[in-house]
Amino acid sequence: MLYFLLILSLVLNCFTEFRSDAQLLPQDEVQTLETISAKLQIKNLNISRSFCSSGRFLNVTVGTKIVTNVTCNCNETVCHVTNIQFKGQNYTGILPAEFANLRFLQEIDLSRNYISGPIPTNFSQLLYLTTLSLLGNRINGSIPKEIGDIATLEELVLEDNQLGGPLHQNLGNLSRMRRLLLSANNFTGTIPDTFNKLKNLTDFRIDGSVLSGKIPYLIGNWTKIKTLHMQGTSMDGPIPSTISLLKNITELRISDLNGSSMEFPDLQEMKNLQILVLRNCLITGPIPDYIGELATLKTLDLSFNMLTGQIPGTFQSLNIDYIVAWCLKKDLPCSSTPKYYSLFVNCGGGDATFEGNEYEQDLATEGASYFFSSSEKWAYSSTGVFMGKEGAIYRADNTFSLNLTGGDLYKTARLAPNSLKYYGLCLRKGSYKVRLHFAEIMYSDDQTFSSLGKRIFDVSIQGKVVLKDFNIMEEAKGVGKAITANFDEVLVNGSTLEIHLYWSGKGTTAIPDRGVYGPLISAISVTPKLRALDLQTGYFTLRQIKAATGNFDPANKIGEGGFGPVYKGVLSDGSVIAVKQLSAKSKQGNREFVNEIGMISALQHPNLVRLYGCCIEGNQLLLIYEYLENNSLARALFGHEEHQLKLDWPTRKGIFLGIARGLAYLHEESRLKIVHRDIKATNVLLDKDLNAKISDFGLAKLNEEENTHISTRIAGTIGYMAPEYAMRGYLTDKADVYSFGIVALEIVSGKSNTNYRPKDEFVYLLDWAYVLQEQGSLLELVDPILGSKYPQEEAMDMLNIALLCTNPSPTLRPSMSSVVSMLEGKSPIQAPLIKRNSPKEDMRFKAFERLAQDSQTHISTFSQNSQRSISMEGPWIDSSVSSSSKNEVRNHSSSS
Repeated sequence: MLYFLLILSLVLNCFTEFRSDAQLLPQDEVQTLETISAKLQIKNLNISRSFCSSGRFLNVTVGTKIVTNVTCNCNETVCHVTNIQFKGQNYTGILPAEFANLRFLQEIDLSRNYISGPIPTNFSQLLYLTTLSLLGNRINGSIPKEIGDIATLEELVLEDNQLGGPLHQNLGNLSRMRRLLLSANNFTGTIPDTFNKLKNLTDFRIDGSVLSGKIPYLIGNWTKIKTLHMQGTSMDGPIPSTISLLKNITELRISDLNGSSMEFPDLQEMKNLQILVLRNCLITGPIPDYIGELATLKTLDLSFNMLTGQIPGTFQSLNIDYIVAWCLKKDLPCSSTPKYYSLFVNCGGGDATFEGNEYEQDLATEGASYFFSSSEKWAYSSTGVFMGKEGAIYRADNTFSLNLTGGDLYKTARLAPNSLKYYGLCLRKGSYKVRLHFAEIMYSDDQTFSSLGKRIFDVSIQGKVVLKDFNIMEEAKGVGKAITANFDEVLVNGSTLEIHLYWSGKGTTAIPDRGVYGPLISAISVTPKLRALDLQTGYFTLRQIKAATGNFDPANKIGEGGFGPVYKGVLSDGSVIAVKQLSAKSKQGNREFVNEIGMISALQHPNLVRLYGCCIEGNQLLLIYEYLENNSLARALFGHEEHQLKLDWPTRKGIFLGIARGLAYLHEESRLKIVHRDIKATNVLLDKDLNAKISDFGLAKLNEEENTHISTRIAGTIGYMAPEYAMRGYLTDKADVYSFGIVALEIVSGKSNTNYRPKDEFVYLLDWAYVLQEQGSLLELVDPILGSKYPQEEAMDMLNIALLCTNPSPTLRPSMSSVVSMLEGKSPIQAPLIKRNSPKEDMRFKAFERLAQDSQTHISTFSQNSQRSISMEGPWIDSSVSSSSKNEVRNHSSSS
């Protein structure tokens, strides 16, 4: 018996050894797996020829998201790898083309890794491939046309990658295709006509790409489809009538269509419909009664359309979540007289103190509902249901234990799948500063698939889009980093402030898991633009101004002008202002004060310095302006070396255009037609972004529409005044055009018109420009600091415009609107033909000779010595002084 058992054992061992040898993995497949393992940096994956003897050599599964599985198919003689699933492993490296060497592969699933590179074209050699899933990686390039040659392919899942370009016609050859998931990429062009052959489709998704054209009629051929997503694609409506043929569909999501309006599409044969989203599709008219008769319907979102009528009575029998955002009033009622000047909300979090302000808690978990805070100071509205995520809450926490910057305010956030609105209630009428606080806390900060999320949404304030395609992580340069978006001029005319965050179908939706997308916000703060300012009157008290300026502390003095000093001030809410103190003893000052108050307060333009208000108490005459961080254009170009700014060419061009737009507004677009009369580099201020703003309207004169010119007392600055104005007091808007031309020369050259004298016979930079034009070497004027880093054609355009504007004849100068048109490339620029006369014959010189002899005129003038002694401190400096006060030249500069 023992002998028999020994013989049997030997036989079984031999049989097992024979079977193992007979079912080996071919050496070339072993080598291919080793290469793939190395390229994807897969560790602890021991590969040998005998691993397939059990039917599969590796199977590690944690739930459905983390899978390492390589499956073999073995017959009596040999094994072949047929399925590879490396899901949620955070493998890195370039997508290996060597997968194509595993000729018997039926499935490649690399979902949720950190793999990059293009899709290899040789994947077309995989003649048995049915499934290719690369969801949630960094795959780039376009989908190769060769993929359309894989006749066996049934599932192509490429969501949440970096693919782009047009969809190739060849993809329409995939007649067996059931699931084609392309959302959250950057595809362009139209949906190919060949897609009409994809008649076996059950799931098609293409959210978030920038497609063109209309939704094609060919979708009517997809009669087997159950899931169709076309959200945020930029396609045009209307939804084609052929959609009525999709009778088997259970989930239909279309949003954010462009084009013309449409009636409600015919969906009454969709008896299995469970989710219907037709958001922002330009749908007009009533909701059809049959929608309420769709017995399987669970979610309905028809928000942001132009629907009319009542919600059908048939809805009463449904147990659904439906979005009724079209019913919400824009201006919510205030239960009392508007009384609030501020609002602080910790979105999604508890009570918190940040930067000295108390933020109210916002802990509600409601989704598609409205919530009003107990204080009646604010409310929020959240709409939509997260795709692929049931039981979602509408608050976010620091999921990955990120090392957050910004304190408790950023540990939590409020989020919504589609639309999130916050309302400030019972606010006083006026101008407010809105700060929106953000920090991305739902993605990781490492090189894993959890860091690949892209949250993209839009932000509107008072119905105006202020942030388009906003990406928190991109703007903050990482996750867990606080960032604020500030909006300084938000007007509340009623009593309600509306802040709207809206997801238009862009960005990822399945990283780190499905349902992670949509608008997210950490906190909101709303403060009056100037807390000390009575928003109704624009009036400050002297006490407020003294507190802001430190009782006019000399340390806060930023300029000295012909009408008095200018101080920097900080109001109690932190707002920075500039205060121009006019002398009450100066008749000229009083006149200018009244002039400025009467006109500037009526002017609102991005390229004009904003006047906030005034103060008249005792002998104090004060103007309160916005504060400009980067001083004057004069200091930036030719101030002391330590104050000069390195202005590159695009910045100079932007300043050039900004001044032109500001003057065009003054001359032609504003209700008051105004001639500035003192345009010069010191009266052009630069904000923090180096945008140009015209200041000092103290010398401005109202240009009555019925007058072609105004004869007036002469006031201005020598070197910038037009000759007809300097000589005869003949004032039209063409005087400003002339001054603009001088400033334009200064911008291009970086030199002061009144300081630069390359030769004794030239009094001004303009004279030298005429000579260089005659010599055909005008580009010699370009600032040497720019080197060769400027487009010569643009420089010539700007110089030619400058010379056009300084034509001695006012009738030959262009209007400022024409200048803007030329700068924007909307109209051609003609080279100026100006013959330079001798100084004795030059109209400009005659004018200046007369000015030098006339002691009765109040002309701003200065000597060479005084020009050299000008202080270049502060944004409100000015080189002009009254000719009647030459002794003050060294210490004064006018300001605005």
